[in-house]
Amino acid sequence: MRQRPQLHGSFWALADSSAAGHSATSVDRTEELEASAAECRARRGGKAGRTAALLIHGLGGTQFDLGSIHKALRRAGIEPHSITLPGHGTTPHDLASVRAEAWLDAVTTAYREIARDYDTVHVIGMCMGALLALALCAREGHARGRLVALAPPIYIDGWATPWYRVLRHAAYWLPFVPKRVRVDESEPYGIKNAELRSIVKAKFARGDAFHYGWVPLACIREVDRLRRLARRAAAALACETLVMHARHDDLTSLKSAYFLRGAVKRSELVVLENSYHLICVDNDRLLVATHVLRFLGLDPAPAGRPMADEAKELSITRQRMEEPSARVAS
Repeated sequence: MRQRPQLHGSFWALADSSAAGHSATSVDRTEELEASAAECRARRGGKAGRTAALLIHGLGGTQFDLGSIHKALRRAGIEPHSITLPGHGTTPHDLASVRAEAWLDAVTTAYREIARDYDTVHVIGMCMGALLALALCAREGHARGRLVALAPPIYIDGWATPWYRVLRHAAYWLPFVPKRVRVDESEPYGIKNAELRSIVKAKFARGDAFHYGWVPLACIREVDRLRRLARRAAAALACETLVMHARHDDLTSLKSAYFLRGAVKRSELVVLENSYHLICVDNDRLLVATHVLRFLGLDPAPAGRPMADEAKELSITRQRMEEPSARVAS
């Protein structure tokens, strides 16, 4: 059994380290990964000159969070590598005891394994995955590829978040409450497109495993910890960074995007006008894929190809949604 790489230092070491100390650590880590990658490629015939992308989903989500980006990347010549974060892919109850450190450990392990086999590695994260991507790239001194942060919730202040959201911080300290209180997914489910939203609502009603229908309050606490870490990590990023954010995001306002544009030295911002939070599956999904490919220096044409597949999937899903009513009518 292959031994899992161990992280050095505490969860907050990045935030507490000095700029000089962090820079030295980043350089050392980059050199270590480059040497390891060269050694592995020489030993295994490797994948010299190849490019990979690590895709990180959001809280309670799956690869669905990133829509068809993995298909667009593959068609453009980049090998996508998705990760299922701890506590995901099973039941929401499994999230109750998961700490932010476990998520960061998981993406760090995945990143280091991919970096051994590829010369270039891009990191792409959606929602909480974007927070993890920011923390990961700062911690690892990522400089062998680019970073894409999609709808990063640096601040949870979107128009659909309830006024009493600030009370959660007090609830975190109450015995047993964080693990027992459920935070349910609700309208508009981060989606502006009415047809897509109805399909997502039907999937939740059927209990499909594409996304959890609720999460325990305890893991919202861990997301809050990640938000603080991502804010502190932003200034330490050495890689070129693309931030994409919807103007009408229901979970997190443009304040998050503007913060990153100001804090990250080598950043660019794309504001989307026709989506809510889940920008990879909403109305602007083609624009998202196109901008991601362009930012990575690729031909954006493959971004449009998955749309035909999506049209077929929507048609099939629509038929399935209509089947029960058709049977009742007969």
